[in-house]
Amino acid sequence: MSLFIGLAAGIFGGLVGLAGGAVMIPLMVGFLRIGQHKAHGTSLVALVFTGALGALIYGMNHNVDIMAAVLLAIPAMITARMGARYCHALPEWKLRRAFGTFLMFVSVLMVLKLYLPYPVVPLSGWAKVALLILTGFLTGFLAGLMGVGGGALMIVVMVLIGGYNQHMAQGSALLAIIPGGMVGAYTHWRLGNTEGYLLKGLIPGILAGTWVGGSLANVLPEGILRAIFAVVLVWIGIQYLRTPPAANVCVEEL
Repeated sequence: MSLFIGLAAGIFGGLVGLAGGAVMIPLMVGFLRIGQHKAHGTSLVALVFTGALGALIYGMNHNVDIMAAVLLAIPAMITARMGARYCHALPEWKLRRAFGTFLMFVSVLMVLKLYLPYPVVPLSGWAKVALLILTGFLTGFLAGLMGVGGGALMIVVMVLIGGYNQHMAQGSALLAIIPGGMVGAYTHWRLGNTEGYLLKGLIPGILAGTWVGGSLANVLPEGILRAIFAVVLVWIGIQYLRTPPAANVCVEEL
């Protein structure tokens, strides 16, 4: 089952250009019946491999800004550990509600990504450096807390404010999430929030799915795909937001 979950998450990520954690976590909780905390930690471990494969592919096409990735990754390594520890400290029901809110946010980013304008006067020099560092701090914490890479937010900031083109932003973000994801994943592992036996299926599944999704993205209408996935994420997010206080059960609808 973990192989198919990884495959589904990889295909989703490849199709719409986002990490598969938004799909992987609900599927692990709903079908494998593992706790929310362990789903976040396990997802983050698997997504490190997705970032590595994606960064390699973009790098081969010269669509990675290494300096930008470094400026994003260094602060992310600091806050990813904080995010993972905060995730561990949250009660299950609060973490579920926070994840539901995050899914709603991701669904909005998925749709807006198609219409990101290129800034008239993009930032340059120290202003751009400061922007990347601040973005790294925020996305690192988000990665540790939500069990995702944080690349979606990186891409939006880099395109809207930093003046990067879409492909360069995506490639740089994929490279940047690797160090922070590793720190967050290690912290979750130390806290007991990973299910190692699931990774044997998740990692090959998500790698294969990323390749399949990336290939399909070139032949399927992107706008329709994003709209469908956005609706699905909103629906799942609503189920999470409806989690009652002190609840300790899985979302039965998933």
